[in-house]
Amino acid sequence: MPNASAFTILVDEANSGRRLDLFVASRIAACSRAVATGLIRNGAIRVQGVVKKPGYRVRPGDAISGRIPPPVPVDLVPEPLDINILFEDKHLIVVNKPPDLVVHPAPGHATGTLVHGLLYHCPDLEGIGGELRPGIVHRLDKDTSGVLVVAKNAVAHQHLARQFKSRKIKKDYLALVHGEMQAESGTISLPVGRHPTDRKRMSTASRKSRGAETSWQVRKRLWGATLIDLKLKTGRTHQIRVHCTAMGHPIVGDTVYGGRRTRKTIAKGNGLSDIFAAVTRQMLHARRLEFVHPATETTVTFEAPVPRDMQELIRALRLQKQSPPNPDNS
Repeated sequence: MPNASAFTILVDEANSGRRLDLFVASRIAACSRAVATGLIRNGAIRVQGVVKKPGYRVRPGDAISGRIPPPVPVDLVPEPLDINILFEDKHLIVVNKPPDLVVHPAPGHATGTLVHGLLYHCPDLEGIGGELRPGIVHRLDKDTSGVLVVAKNAVAHQHLARQFKSRKIKKDYLALVHGEMQAESGTISLPVGRHPTDRKRMSTASRKSRGAETSWQVRKRLWGATLIDLKLKTGRTHQIRVHCTAMGHPIVGDTVYGGRRTRKTIAKGNGLSDIFAAVTRQMLHARRLEFVHPATETTVTFEAPVPRDMQELIRALRLQKQSPPNPDNS
């Protein structure tokens, strides 16, 4: 149904007793529950011509009518940023996010974000949540690189969001961690939540945490570090970084969760000091993403090549392992 069109829906027996906001959202593809709730509260959607609350339980024969307003422009200025696009159609866009790029505007990052760039590169946005903006379904940390999918319209946004919520989307990562992993593979299942004292960090010792599971497998053993593949069953904030630190193998370059380990490694003076001292961000890369396309209902997979700085670090550590320095000369 076009965003600007009026509608009238008759409630049948099968939907009797449903909340009004949920019923409207389920029947109008371009209208999320949040948008429906706002329109109902504002009187833009009514039952039998009468204003009701979003939680009103619909009854058979109720005539629900209203109009979905056209999306309004967001208060952001599009910016012609250089975006590495892996795939794009009228429903979604898949990008290879470089390190040092913030996904969404936030305090300290009012401009130059991926959203600003997408507003410029995607003039065919249809609107998400009543606004002309790209639909950010998931995010990557500023210093994490790799595959990111963004919806162009409300239907695609809701479809992808459901896949993330039901854990049907497959996310594979590549990380370089400190030390040598003893086992070849494993799974870490520790809940993740806000740090008890530092609200900017996450922790496995949070008072209010949610279940989190990360599986890993060794890809390559290097000098003083291990390159591992990771798969996420859940998608908690900073999950991989927190779990790797909990295993005693924080991600190389992670100053938030592995700062102490990084400083100790650099201070050893065993050949790693110069290499690790040059690292400016956490070595974490979202290398692969698999999901069901919202329109075609086919499974699609996208991969992002390992960024240059990570490749160079891996190469340096591999060479160091092949020709370790003389301890007497380090």
